[in-house]
Amino acid sequence: MALHFSKKEFENRKLATLKSMKEQNLDALLMFRQESMYWLTGYDTFGYVFFQTLILDQKGNIILLTRAPDLRQAQNTSNIESIKIWIDKNGSNPTDDLKIILNELNLKGKKIGIEYEAYGMTGRNALRLNKSLENYCKVEDQSELITKHRVIKSKEEIIYVKKAAELADKALDEAWKYTKTGASEAKILAEMQKVVLEGGGDYPANEYIIGSGHNALLCRYQAEKRNLSDVDQLSIEWAGTFKHYHSAMFRTITIGKTNPKHIKMHEACLEALKNCEKNLIPGKTAGDIFDIHAKTFDNLGFNKARMNACGYSLGSTFSPNWMDWPMLYTGNPYIIQPGNVFFMHMILMDSDSQLAMNLGETYLVTESGNERLGKQKLDLVMV
Repeated sequence: MALHFSKKEFENRKLATLKSMKEQNLDALLMFRQESMYWLTGYDTFGYVFFQTLILDQKGNIILLTRAPDLRQAQNTSNIESIKIWIDKNGSNPTDDLKIILNELNLKGKKIGIEYEAYGMTGRNALRLNKSLENYCKVEDQSELITKHRVIKSKEEIIYVKKAAELADKALDEAWKYTKTGASEAKILAEMQKVVLEGGGDYPANEYIIGSGHNALLCRYQAEKRNLSDVDQLSIEWAGTFKHYHSAMFRTITIGKTNPKHIKMHEACLEALKNCEKNLIPGKTAGDIFDIHAKTFDNLGFNKARMNACGYSLGSTFSPNWMDWPMLYTGNPYIIQPGNVFFMHMILMDSDSQLAMNLGETYLVTESGNERLGKQKLDLVMV
């Protein structure tokens, strides 16, 4: 069994969770978020796409209910000692198996918190679960209980975050190396992912985003791959990933003759990023950061081209995306604290001119300010 954190670290996480449960008067917590299971026990899988839950009660009992393929997965990657299997068969309802466990833990009539905001908690699974627990116990949405602990990274976690940042930097070196007229987007992607894996990293929680020409204005992965034209623009968003911890970056590279507007857009992105960087300090709110980003772009005439969020927290996340709670959007009251890790992306997509410009970096919030984890230059690279 290879755990990525010390025994003491896991003990601290469990105690912190039990304390929060007590404050919310919860007798038990049903975890459906894979991120919560990984953080609390080390359990590492993609089996969460099926019905799977980790139960923690106030007595400290931890029980995993999952499918047979994940029995050994849990044994090899986690400190979970009690693993129950629900059997795949026509018409099977794993909430029946869950009810047996809840009865064994004497939770009938008690108050149970549930992580509804989870990718394995499909609408159908939620309906089945709610029906199963109706008139059995009191349920409450506690989707953020563990997330609020995960958002502040421990010293052991920061080691992995910084390693992820090193891998992200190496991936950018490859992007710069292979980006040129006639180059294939597929080749650029392959070389970027290659150095992360060869450096001991992992696949990211979502695909790298790459687009050139008309697709440079997209900030989602899509399947079209093209070769770069003589005059072109290439937008890439990626993350170094280590033990599932992410450090993301975003760049637009111009190819051939650079449009003067590209240069203006880059200057605006750099100014917005620097303004956000100055304000990413303990005591400010997530909403404050967005408002500074928006004000900078709006004052420079880029209101129509900017986004309605300018970043989000990063950590140990699983597919389908690496975006974590909380997001940087206007009015978000989350108070920034030391140990937060935020990816701040300055995105401009100008549909009128069909030009894109992006600049994104990951930051660790410290007691006195923040540290940019990527060490690469922020200049506009023109090839």
